[in-house]
Amino acid sequence: MQLQVLNSPFNQEQAELLNRLLPTLTESQKVWLSGFLAASQSVSSAAAPIDTPLAQAVEHPNQNKMQAISKEVTVLYGSQTGNAQGLAKKAASKLEEKDFQVTVSSMSDFKPNNLKKVKNLLILVSTHGEGDPPDNALSFHEFLHGRRAPKLEDLHFSVLSLGDSSYEFFCETGKQFDQRLEELGGTRLYPRFDCDLDFDEPAAEWLEGVLSSLTEVQGGTEAQSGNASPDVPTTTQVAESVYSRTNPFKAEVLENLNINGRGSNKETRHLELSLEGSGLSFKPGDSLGVYPENDPELVQMLIETLNWSPEQTVTINKQGDIRSLKEALISYYEITVLTKPLLQKVADLSKHEDLHALLAKGNEEQLKAYIDGRDLLDLVRDFGPWGSSAQEFVSILRKMPSRLYSIASSLTSNPDEVHLTIGAVRYDAHGRERKGVASILCAERIQPGDTLPVYIQHNDNFALPENPETPIIMVGPGTGVAPFRSFMQEREEIGAEGKSWMFFGDQHFVTDFLYQTEWQQWLKDGVLTKMDVAFSRDTDEKVYVQHRMLEQSQELFAWLQEGAVVYICGDEKNMAHDVHNTLIEIIEKEGSMSREEAENYLAEMQQQKRYQRDVY
Repeated sequence: MQLQVLNSPFNQEQAELLNRLLPTLTESQKVWLSGFLAASQSVSSAAAPIDTPLAQAVEHPNQNKMQAISKEVTVLYGSQTGNAQGLAKKAASKLEEKDFQVTVSSMSDFKPNNLKKVKNLLILVSTHGEGDPPDNALSFHEFLHGRRAPKLEDLHFSVLSLGDSSYEFFCETGKQFDQRLEELGGTRLYPRFDCDLDFDEPAAEWLEGVLSSLTEVQGGTEAQSGNASPDVPTTTQVAESVYSRTNPFKAEVLENLNINGRGSNKETRHLELSLEGSGLSFKPGDSLGVYPENDPELVQMLIETLNWSPEQTVTINKQGDIRSLKEALISYYEITVLTKPLLQKVADLSKHEDLHALLAKGNEEQLKAYIDGRDLLDLVRDFGPWGSSAQEFVSILRKMPSRLYSIASSLTSNPDEVHLTIGAVRYDAHGRERKGVASILCAERIQPGDTLPVYIQHNDNFALPENPETPIIMVGPGTGVAPFRSFMQEREEIGAEGKSWMFFGDQHFVTDFLYQTEWQQWLKDGVLTKMDVAFSRDTDEKVYVQHRMLEQSQELFAWLQEGAVVYICGDEKNMAHDVHNTLIEIIEKEGSMSREEAENYLAEMQQQKRYQRDVY
């Protein structure tokens, strides 16, 4: 194979180097190199650039050797909402089809001391909050980065990292796992992929690359289809619905009610949707994914500012689907969130000096301040006009992400239905009124009889205990009440006899006690054992759920000692953080422990799945 310089993008020196190298490569090395180049040069907006240097082929020469390695593959996931878990199960099914023997597990269920025995490891992990591991990845992450982590020279691994590029520490947890496994001596089967919110295509590409690497490393022959050995846990499920994240079901809206009282500062919508004919099923603790539409008024202002025709057509995806510009901006693209990668792409289209200055090195704080609370219309007004076409413009935008809402009903109690509790988001920023995309769609534009594209997001990290006699403690202020309504409906249907205790909080008792009559009925019927409420604006001193917990600290700790499971749902940055610290304080005080012992007590509860959080 000789490269012709005239027909290639290489200069004479590069061509000579390649001509010397290529004939010496084995088939395995060629496959690895093509996979590496495909991954590192991916221009998909959903996959961030890979920072894995080609030099690793030299640093880890055993990566390219034809060698028979184990057919056993361990797939570990760290997942807060269930995305990484769902992808891990899909990966396991694909591997089993190729006759690999697969063990799939959450990181919290995996015994770290067994890591030394693993030969092939796939890590699928999301990043939570400000660059933190998800709850069920904390213990494994801590072990791997600690002094007890073993040397892993015999390990082959690959990492799929999920994140959101609007956050500063995009895919940070996956990057840390990838780097640490390399530091411990591991060899990459395939370069790490960092996925944005629209992760389906890059995740599939990553898995294909992993499969190619695994089969090539084993000798260059494709493994025949077959069943996994009997002692390997199966990941397939019977009678799955045809509807999914990539093929959502159009659910009819049955009810859409404001459940706040007159005079409230808030608007909380209670939606009831029909799942009839979908085949979709869910458990208490699962979420519903909703694909919203952008506000047509905002889209109109954006198109007018860009001075384009709303009816001109654009191609919206790799499949070549064509839509009018107006329809594409309403239904397909995200226009209300700015990210650093988006601004960098805009800078390639714009010669605006202020934008380039904002993106200059050393201006990270100014950039962060600009992005906060602004949208695409602000960006166009501040740094336009651009000389780009409508097609160039939409090609740099992210696909509209779905919104996940904790399901507020039990399928056992309400067959063929799913209920949601959605707080309407409205606020002023930078001289304009801002509206939540999905919440204001539901509050202002969706009526009974309309449909919403939805799918079920299973979440095994937030589920009722298998034993219905296990006591449960639920903490859910505001719309965080949603999954606990589902819990109580389910427990009522199955006749669960375990004790239950609810902590609910909001602004005012009279206007903001969400689902008040239902909670009072459950108390009266004994389905709910105990309820404490905190209404912060009804007293001179603001009282929140954590204050009610402290008032009941002795009894609450007694429930913990009896094996109660604690659930928290709601705002992570403030409420969940405060409740977490309050639990440690209660354990420290009532258990006569040191702070460190109390923290270990709560960490042990988390390991035992007795401390679960659905936070956002």
